[in-house]
Amino acid sequence: MLARPNRLTRGAEYKAVVRRGRRCAGAHTVTYVNPAENDGPVRFGFIVSKQVGGAVVRNTVRRRLKAVCSEALGSVRPGNEIVIRALPSAATASYGDLRDEVVRCLERRAAA
Repeated sequence: MLARPNRLTRGAEYKAVVRRGRRCAGAHTVTYVNPAENDGPVRFGFIVSKQVGGAVVRNTVRRRLKAVCSEALGSVRPGNEIVIRALPSAATASYGDLRDEVVRCLERRAAA
């Protein structure tokens, strides 16, 4: 579980990261990384739309993405803001596939 300081909470924050952030696309997710402007905590946000599936499926995908980001927290440069958008194929992807894809994007765009 991500602590409160490690989460994006406002719509304007999500919008800023998606608009200004560097994009890394995969088969199941699209990751946006807004480079560090300060040495604050790394902050994550997740977008899982109804196209992914019903409420149970969306919450499962969101929990998996949160677990992946919680594991990768130490390897990301402090101050980065990251938004991960789940694509419809994420509903059928295994945890390992999601983890590999997100970690690959974080290493390319946000590594410490």
